[in-house]
Amino acid sequence: MARYRGPKSKIARRFREPIFGEDKALERKSYPPGMHGPNKRRGKQSEYAVQLAEKQKAKYTYGILERQFAKMFDRASRKMGITGEILLQLCEARLDNVVYRMGVAPTRRAARQLVTHRHITVNGEIVNIPSYSLRPGDKIAVRERSKSLEVVSNSLAGSSLKKLDWIEFDRNSLSGTYIQNPTREQIPENIKEQLIVELYSK
Repeated sequence: MARYRGPKSKIARRFREPIFGEDKALERKSYPPGMHGPNKRRGKQSEYAVQLAEKQKAKYTYGILERQFAKMFDRASRKMGITGEILLQLCEARLDNVVYRMGVAPTRRAARQLVTHRHITVNGEIVNIPSYSLRPGDKIAVRERSKSLEVVSNSLAGSSLKKLDWIEFDRNSLSGTYIQNPTREQIPENIKEQLIVELYSK
């Protein structure tokens, strides 16, 4: 399956959450998409459907495809600790996500594009793989010749992202440090990771 490029509002309405950022469509239509509108007769979801929806929400949130997500879960399940929390840590450690968290890009999609177009460096070296997994201590920066990009300056000017304890960022040099893997409490995403673990454990 190719990366999803369809209407973002439809996905946000399906999960009833602003997955791709603020969305006025959610305020106007606070019910899931479909030809029958806000039909009260929508059946109660099965346990499997609830678990699947949570996995899909996580995938859309971080922009990860099915096979890649399954591999990440396999990695998480092999590590010591709480599998669901480790899975989210792996998602947060992706280079495109950290670029977004620093406020250099307005969305994860924009961050992904900055990375693939070779505008981002890690420890002084250009990295153009959005799924590159960062380790504590890694230095992330906007490439010198890319600092004047309009998308970067506009994103920083309009950034309303909350400062995170596990990422350090200097607006003057447009560089930051991935300090540590975040704890579950430090990850702001509204994802019930235990449901994903239960789904993959069947």
